Formats: sequence, structure tokens, C-alpha cells
Amino acid sequence: MKLGGRVAVITGAGSGIGRGIALAASRRGCHLCLADVNQDGLAETANMIRGVRISTVKLDVTDRAATSALPQEVMAEHGRVDLLVNNAGVAIGGTFEQVAAEDFHCLLDVNFHSVVCLTCPFLPHLKASDSARIVNVSSLFGLIAPPGQTAYCASKFAVRGFSESLRKELEEERSTVGVTVVHPGGVNTSIARNARLPRNLSNEERSMAVEEQERFQKFLRMSPVQAGEIIVSAVEAENPRVLVGNDAKLGSLFERIAPIGYWKIMERLTK
Repeated sequence: MKLGGRVAVITGAGSGIGRGIALAASRRGCHLCLADVNQDGLAETANMIRGVRISTVKLDVTDRAATSALPQEVMAEHGRVDLLVNNAGVAIGGTFEQVAAEDFHCLLDVNFHSVVCLTCPFLPHLKASDSARIVNVSSLFGLIAPPGQTAYCASKFAVRGFSESLRKELEEERSTVGVTVVHPGGVNTSIARNARLPRNLSNEERSMAVEEQERFQKFLRMSPVQAGEIIVSAVEAENPRVLVGNDAKLGSLFERIAPIGYWKIMERLTK
């Protein structure tokens, strides 16, 4: 897929992996519609890019009216759309019993339901392109499922399943639209630092959870710029799946070798 002169829509573009993807796509001459709930972050991303046409949209991906209207805004501004990158995401730490049902559903709205609700109205416009792609960002935790991440894993496994089934449907109808699902490992973004904690933790539980977040943050070593380059290179190659980082590759390998017991392998390696 040649990105020069094409138009990409990227959610969560105000920071992290979304910004990395935007930078990598712009270096290839791809015009951009950047969307994020953080308007200041959007402005920072836009100011880092030169040589392509850029539009920015303050977007809450859980706002159904806004996501339904976005394709028309993009078409009015850019006249076409060839690449949809569903990247926006949040995290909530805590066991299933600790996370309130309302928070669980809110996370699913951001991480999974928004992917569906953006893909649906954009798909007819993508099909009008001679070569288009949907890029859905899952996670290492869409391949393996650690304790204390039930809500996040549920959302990222859902993104993976949706992407793989949609890809096959589009292949069977010989569509010009392909689907890439992305599984980033330890990328140094703010998602772990900004992860919400369950509301009703005791002071001791909250302190332990914060310490765990800080330990986890140390494993996030790859820069978002490097991750963005890996992802966009995979889009150019029309790869159906991208494992970003050696930790994602190892996690995928262990899960294939021992679908039930992979945590025992990983715990031994960690020790």
C-alpha cells in the first residue's frame, strides 16, 4: 500500500502510539485527520508535522453522534479516506471483583465499542478507495490475559476477534479494504500511568496498586515513535497482524505453545 497522497484518520492521535503513527504516515506523504479528546495534545501532534494536509477534530469516541458524523467531516475536508486507525484507548487496573460494573462498561465503550462505531460509517468510504485499510490497535493483552486486567483484556481480545472476522468477510467479498490488527507490547505511553484504579480500594490496596503500576511502567521501553514506524511499515506491507516489540512476540509464542499454562513459563522467566 502506497501512502503518498492518501488520507488517514487516526484516533487517539494526541499522544503515544497515535502520535507515532501520525508522524510515520506523514513522512510518507499521507494527509491526516487527527482525532483525540485532548485538544492540546492534538495541537502538539499537528505542530510536529510538515508537508501534508492536516485537520484536527476534538472527538470523544464514546459519543455516537460524533463518531457517526466524522466520516462526512473528513470527506468535506479531504475528499477521500483510505486509512482508518482505531487507536484510542484507556486502562483500568483491578480484579474483576474490584472494578465497578459502570467502569467496566465505560472501558469497553472506549476500547472496543468505538472501534465498531467508527468502522461502520467509515466502511463505505473506504470501499470507494482503490486500496484502503482498517488498522485496529489491540494489545499484548489481546494475546495473553494477566490477572488484574480483566476489563482491559476483555476489550482488547474483543478488538482482535472483531478484526479477524471482519478481515475474512472483506476477503470473501474481494473488497479493496484490508484489516490489520496491532498488538503492541511495552510501549512507553501514558496509558499505564493514567490507568484508573477501582473506586472502593482501601488505602493499603490503593498503595499496592500504585506500586504495581510503577513497576509495570518500567517494562514500557519502546518509544511511541518507533512503534508508529513499525505499525505504518506493516500497513504498507498489508500485513494482517503486527506484533510490536519482542515482548509481544514472546507472549504470542508462549500462548501458542501453552494456551493454558503460558503464565507458568512467563513467571519462571521473570524470576
